[in-house]
Amino acid sequence: MPPSIERRLASLSWTAVREQAARPRSTVLWPLGAIEQHGPLLPLGTDALFAERVAAAVLERLDPALPIWRLPLQSLGFSPEHLGFPGTLSLPADLVIALVRSVGRGIAAAGFQRLVLFNAHGGQIGLLEAAARELRVLEPALAVLPCFLWRGADGLDELIPEPERSTGLHAGLAETSLMLFLEPATVGAIPAADGPGADDPPPSGWSLEGACPCSWRTEELSASGVIGDPGGASEELGRKLFERLVGSWERRLDALLRSDWPPTSGRA
Repeated sequence: MPPSIERRLASLSWTAVREQAARPRSTVLWPLGAIEQHGPLLPLGTDALFAERVAAAVLERLDPALPIWRLPLQSLGFSPEHLGFPGTLSLPADLVIALVRSVGRGIAAAGFQRLVLFNAHGGQIGLLEAAARELRVLEPALAVLPCFLWRGADGLDELIPEPERSTGLHAGLAETSLMLFLEPATVGAIPAADGPGADDPPPSGWSLEGACPCSWRTEELSASGVIGDPGGASEELGRKLFERLVGSWERRLDALLRSDWPPTSGRA
């Protein structure tokens, strides 16, 4: 594979796509992000940049012989919780589902066996999971895997202490540090911690996100758009986060590409 292609599906001819899709375990990875406020310190395209840069680093590290190709970044996503702040652009839920359905059906028609939705925006996790289930019904031969960048990556808990690990939901320590490593010129002055104040959730497991979450609007929680404490953010912490994210997803995708999981109607 020429280095210039970098596993980009759009760089292939249709005949090359037919050949690649016919390979056993052929897989397409689709990075997805959002254009939404990230407080006064981070750019609107934070999630999109994270999805693109981590995906590129992971694919670069994978064995070139493995059958995986990537789609262009989908930078616009589902972000209604942030619409109270200028610059946020949010697609309707039904449009996102229709987009996943349409692109997924094209991937299936080409003959690919798996589609990985590589999402970096927490506000559309559930929506992409629903879209994936709809697509599976329409295309039983296509395995669809809706993944979230920050979910299940090894060793992140060691780097982000509590309570930030649980309550730093947006533009907090982790995201600010990662951006300081990847694109430091885009990071503004670090503001004070912001987010839920006196209105703490009741006991017994209720929280903004988690096992018993609620649907929240950012402007009801934060005046700045930050939900968390970016005060201790650093480039070094961002480097460690990036390495653990990339390493975890490299191992996860390598294992997937060397297996016949998950089962679909397209295989005996």
